[in-house]
Amino acid sequence: MFQTLRNAWKIADLRKKLLYTLMIIAIFRIGAAIPVPFLNPEAISAMIHTSGNLLGYLDILSGGSFAQCTLFALSISPHITSSIVIQLLTVAIPALERLAKEGEEGRKRLEKITRYTMVALALLQATAYYLMLKNFNAVQFVDGGVGMFTAAVIILTFTGGSCLLVWLGEQIDKKGIGNGISMILFAGIVSRGPALVGEVWKYMRLAMAGESKYFISVPLILVLFIAVIAFIVLMTNAERRIPVQYAKRVVGRKMYGGQSTHIPIKVNMTGVLPVIFASSLLGIPGMIRGFMPNATGWFATFLSWFNYDTASYAILYFILIMGFNFFYVAIQYNPIEIANNLKKNSGAIPGIRPGKPTADFIARIVSKITVIGGLFLGIIATLPIAVGAITKMNIALGGTTVIIVVGVALDTVRQLESQMMMRHYKGFLE
Repeated sequence: MFQTLRNAWKIADLRKKLLYTLMIIAIFRIGAAIPVPFLNPEAISAMIHTSGNLLGYLDILSGGSFAQCTLFALSISPHITSSIVIQLLTVAIPALERLAKEGEEGRKRLEKITRYTMVALALLQATAYYLMLKNFNAVQFVDGGVGMFTAAVIILTFTGGSCLLVWLGEQIDKKGIGNGISMILFAGIVSRGPALVGEVWKYMRLAMAGESKYFISVPLILVLFIAVIAFIVLMTNAERRIPVQYAKRVVGRKMYGGQSTHIPIKVNMTGVLPVIFASSLLGIPGMIRGFMPNATGWFATFLSWFNYDTASYAILYFILIMGFNFFYVAIQYNPIEIANNLKKNSGAIPGIRPGKPTADFIARIVSKITVIGGLFLGIIATLPIAVGAITKMNIALGGTTVIIVVGVALDTVRQLESQMMMRHYKGFLE
């Protein structure tokens, strides 16, 4: 990876793209340090610790901006939610499905719909967070306690910051390297690295001071962290290849076809979307607790089942990840369409008859791979919960964030390699 970056730096136009991407990331980090008026950061930090997993997850994705009440506190979570919603509606609503099949023009119209949806969701999310902050006495009113001006400033600042962040991501797409939104996520998560190192160093000092329980826990965390990264890299690149043989055919005086190829099916076809779905859904009870901090009785007991460090949360988390993984693969991967395309192009899987038998064969393989991919995501996502419960250590970066960081790094390197290949650069594989 470092060799690829070094070789890319030697090419003038790639160097400009890399510098432009770094400039946008620098602007993002500057915006992450600009405070939102009328908010109390200490009260918000306390709220994050008592309101469940969703706010902590948002704080990690925003690079700590939410806990510090800064301009980019909402990060790009409204954009992620709107993209997922529009993708799902594309399958359910025929008009959106037709737009998705209209090529570049349809894609632009879908992007515009996604952008409008993102603004609406950002306003809704900012309003919900303002009400929660108000309940936790984190808002400092300046208009006699009425709150209209204060509320408008906080909500519009949250919303505008999220929209600006999405615009910065789009600029990376146009003039930089990598996927813009993913790079923003990557930068926000990596910015928590020093805090993670500090946390590990604190436990190491406790171990050296005679705390015997940390003698095993600290090395175990470090070994597991390296093993998880290696496992994610392996599973991200893993794929099942279905062999395909194309028949020879004569068109005029030329012969076409006859070659052997394969259909690659990635083990992790859905990325981190099932994890984002599951964590967002399980974070709703935590938000309800934020709106109702004085809940008692059976309702309080029910909300406690969704605490991040409980076994019930881990089990529900794993089940939801598996379910969303199957659902997302089902709407994105159509074995019947693949079988029909093979038949139209005189292709066939060796030993399998064209048509329905081919579709059934592909469906069986996809189902098995989906199970493996779901297990991979579930294990990676729930492993920090189990390790934290065993070692009694607070793990700052969960499995989801590690998947995002590793996935973005691999994707960026692949894009750099493809850019250098297009420029006929011979040294990038050396």
